[in-house]
Amino acid sequence: MQAIECQVHSITPLTDYVYKVLLKPNTAVNFLPGQYLNFVMSEDDKRPFSIASAPNAEFIELQIGAFGEDSYAMQVIERIKSAAVVNVEIAMGDAFLRTDSERPILLVAGGTGFSYIKSMFEHLAAQQSTREVIVYWGLRDASACYELEETQATINKMPNASFIPVVETTSADWQGKEGLVHKTLMNDIKTLAPYDIYIAGRFDMVGILRDDFLAHGANKDHMYADAFAFI
Repeated sequence: MQAIECQVHSITPLTDYVYKVLLKPNTAVNFLPGQYLNFVMSEDDKRPFSIASAPNAEFIELQIGAFGEDSYAMQVIERIKSAAVVNVEIAMGDAFLRTDSERPILLVAGGTGFSYIKSMFEHLAAQQSTREVIVYWGLRDASACYELEETQATINKMPNASFIPVVETTSADWQGKEGLVHKTLMNDIKTLAPYDIYIAGRFDMVGILRDDFLAHGANKDHMYADAFAFI
């Protein structure tokens, strides 16, 4: 783990509740796709966030969902807005991308869990991977979506990759799939036995997905989520 000082390059709202943060590290950093960092508020207060950028990117990207004026995440946003320099500890997490595997890859996220899988599919695209990669992203409704075109463009760089956003509640202009993301996935894919599966989202969501995916043929030794250490 490295303690890194970073320049705050930018902070941009992606939706009413999600912020994109770009940090410029003052020294070289090393992490694996799918790992997370600790944002250092103080020596006794360090808050974890998935790294949304791929290794070797110019900036460390975070996607922070912040609800409430004094919430856990909004306090971090306010710190970033007011500081030119912040400190992070990088990198943690065992649910990183297994690059030595040749199995097809299934990346599944709910909400801002998207940042976890974004690091992985951006890395795979940069490596011009020919593995099958299927990305499912579940959201509350269309207003919670962001960077869909950018994501599709990245996915399109891989010859055997696809991107399926799924919203729980549709509007008249929504052209994609509707429902619970994991139910949609299991309807699309007959068995999950062949896949390396990476999951991110709320702990309760991840627990449900783990149980349902196992019942749908997934191999528990090929399912990865940081939440598994806590549920």
